[in-house]
Amino acid sequence: MGKYLLAHDIGTSGNKATLFAVEGKLIKSAHAAYEVYYGEGGKAEQNPEDWWNAVCICTREIMEGIAPEDILAVSFSAQMQCCLVVDNEGKVLRPAMIWADTRAKCQAKELEEKLAGLNYYDLLGHPLSPSYSIEKFMWIRDNEPEVYEKTYQMLQVKDYIIYRMTGKFVTDHSDASGTNAYDLTKQCWAKEVLDAAGISEEKLPKIHASSDVIGKLTEEAAKELGLTTQTKVVCGGGDGACSALGAGCVDAGEMFLCFGTSAWIAGTTDEKVLDDAKVCMCFAHVIPGKYVPCGTMQSAGSAYSYIKNTFCHEEIEKAKELGRNSWESINLLAEQSPAGADGLIFLPYLAGERSPRWNPDASGSFLGIRMYHEKGDYIRAVLEGVAMNMDLILQAHRKNIPVEKMILTGGGAKGKIVAQILADVLGIPMKRPNYMEESTSIAAAVIAGVGCGAYEDFHAINKFLTFSEPIMPNVSVKGVYDKQKKVFDAAYEALKPLYPVM
Repeated sequence: MGKYLLAHDIGTSGNKATLFAVEGKLIKSAHAAYEVYYGEGGKAEQNPEDWWNAVCICTREIMEGIAPEDILAVSFSAQMQCCLVVDNEGKVLRPAMIWADTRAKCQAKELEEKLAGLNYYDLLGHPLSPSYSIEKFMWIRDNEPEVYEKTYQMLQVKDYIIYRMTGKFVTDHSDASGTNAYDLTKQCWAKEVLDAAGISEEKLPKIHASSDVIGKLTEEAAKELGLTTQTKVVCGGGDGACSALGAGCVDAGEMFLCFGTSAWIAGTTDEKVLDDAKVCMCFAHVIPGKYVPCGTMQSAGSAYSYIKNTFCHEEIEKAKELGRNSWESINLLAEQSPAGADGLIFLPYLAGERSPRWNPDASGSFLGIRMYHEKGDYIRAVLEGVAMNMDLILQAHRKNIPVEKMILTGGGAKGKIVAQILADVLGIPMKRPNYMEESTSIAAAVIAGVGCGAYEDFHAINKFLTFSEPIMPNVSVKGVYDKQKKVFDAAYEALKPLYPVM
């Protein structure tokens, strides 16, 4: 029988387990969903027991017909910027505050005031924000002091699963770099930030390399998962950094664009990369000693879904009747609109914006509406608006990295028209991997393989990926998009004063 690597991609809406042969072939996968509990003031919480149950369900399903002893190792990619507090026995003290929780606005402001004399962007590679873990931990300290006092460790999502599997409290460099409390240059917890935050470093886990073997499964965990106590548990990483490895960006200067619910341009570098305008962030990589500069926008695929669900009921129903994918009909409408959508422009800020605007008050807009605009123009304008926002991120990267080509990943970029618009607006060739939606799972599998010794290094990603011929930009539409980009940027600046009161 063959030998296998088990990857868990622990996302916001569910866990996806994927089984890979060591030769790089995807064998099978399983998914289990769980809830996010939203509330007033920016509350977004999850029950960590739901994560564990999902991991157990998926593992048992995926192991049907597979000998447990043939699993060499298990590792993880997971949502980042969480704040989960546990006591010294690993007992969860309150629901986890996930990345989407923004209640810690006062704490972010407090931290910014206390660090006013420090270049924290250079230290952390990130702005200060209530989205990050340390600000959330400060919120718990201020609002639930009894919970804070009982806290032994603040963990990330995958860290809790590792604890349930091995009984050990750890994190990795990539997840640590998403906390707002990690010194990106020294690659350790940032004492200056922790002192300003009033948080004891003792309450933070030891930082490991992503490929470190943390231990083997406990008897209890092996029984719940349907594996053996000889299964190695490898640390894994945060999904942002895993997406770079899973796209095939192993060597310095390799860049990719991921078009999913949100979208980002990121890649791999040997040095910490920051931009003067602070458009982008920088994470520690899952590849030791490397970095992931990243610019992330909020609404990409979600903006496309919005226009589909709001304006395309007829196409959705017809596709159901014919047993077809409704996205094919939506993409066809976009193809029938000319480059530039006949002058229609869309600002894709449906959920505020991170890169390049960093404006939580921003909102979406259509501009230049005329009587002759049809449904297809609106759909195309949405895709072009997302692409023009991504172009601003690309230009920020280009101040430090000579980006001349990119890898394109993410389920939203499967459609030909989406990929072509991205190539045309950004003016850059793009090639797509054979696995468009498996980047983070593949990365977790490679990390598991490196950790257990099945692979010599992270170039083993080449066992998993093959690429299409590049999608080339259409030079004939460059003039159209150069004009649109100027209007797009000016429109945001014109509307910016109105966002706080809209």
